[in-house]
Amino acid sequence: MMQGGIRLSLYIGPVPVPAPREVVDALVHAKVENGSGDTQSGFELTFELPARSPLRTLFLLTGGTSALPLMRVVLVVTINGNAESLIDGMATNVEMQPGEGGVGKLIVQGKDLSALMDIIDFPGLLFPAMPPSVRVLLILAKYAAFGVVPQVIPSILDIPPVPLQQIPQQWGTDYAYIKSLADEAGYVFYLEAGPTPGTSKAYWGPEIRVGEPQPALTTGMDAQSNVERLSFSFDKEKKSIPVVFFQEGVTKAPIGIPIPDITPLNPPLGLVPPLPPKITHLHDTGHLSAPEALMAGLAYASQHSDSVFGDGQLDVAKYGRLLKSRQLVGVRGAGLAFDGLHYVKRVTHEIERGSYKQSFKLARNGLISTVPRVPT
Repeated sequence: MMQGGIRLSLYIGPVPVPAPREVVDALVHAKVENGSGDTQSGFELTFELPARSPLRTLFLLTGGTSALPLMRVVLVVTINGNAESLIDGMATNVEMQPGEGGVGKLIVQGKDLSALMDIIDFPGLLFPAMPPSVRVLLILAKYAAFGVVPQVIPSILDIPPVPLQQIPQQWGTDYAYIKSLADEAGYVFYLEAGPTPGTSKAYWGPEIRVGEPQPALTTGMDAQSNVERLSFSFDKEKKSIPVVFFQEGVTKAPIGIPIPDITPLNPPLGLVPPLPPKITHLHDTGHLSAPEALMAGLAYASQHSDSVFGDGQLDVAKYGRLLKSRQLVGVRGAGLAFDGLHYVKRVTHEIERGSYKQSFKLARNGLISTVPRVPT
């Protein structure tokens, strides 16, 4: 599939190889969703099936959904000579729909390679004397054969438990357990396809909102505008500062400590936070040790730090590159309150012949830009 200087490549198979020409020609629509760790990334491919299409025969021979869902799918987009993997995943559902004139549709849906981690339960698996980061690395090592490369960042309280006091146990699937460890630490966990087809980065660590911003999303500037739509909302109730409680060692008196959501990896992107800030008391931390209570507070703060939210859509050909999730992007032309840097929470790719659109969701923790200008 091609559009000007944009080309979409499809790789399929247990070991991904370029799809046959007949398969590529039958592909009429591709949709890919990339989030920031709250949910798994996914894809949906739509193929047109003429009466004598080999895909129709393959679908019937495999019993419809018995074998095709085990297929690995890699999508790579090339823009102006630069190839980037959109997703590397597994088909989880296949269905065929009848159409007019004998031309039906084959719809393949799937998720990134975390789908492999969410199949088998491992109840009661023990991890003696292992801090959370080591447990995550040990679990992710199972998937090295699929090109999964772990990137694990230990938390500030990544302390191995004393076996005589506690032996951590896994409950549920690998994905569910890794995700729960991330939530407890205020971290995110996601898989990012690339840099080469057939490889993925498994990131377990803090949500990083620093780095070089992507070129600005521009609205309301006539010929300079590069977005088709862009809107913002401000919800002060979404942002909350937690207060954790723990007992003083001698008197057992409860001590409350507010936990800010500002860290070196999550600096303020908005100059004016919601005033007055919403305060949430985490009373269930009273039975925890001081480090455990602090960890619970940091986790809550990281999950309730945003109050400004953006929603929009752009044409990739006009933007000149892919907008990527999990990175910063500049905004200009939206007004004093919303211009500046934002964090890209989610990007959805919609690809058809002659059309490549991206819808996106942005977030940050306050109004008014903290920088005088953004890169274009």
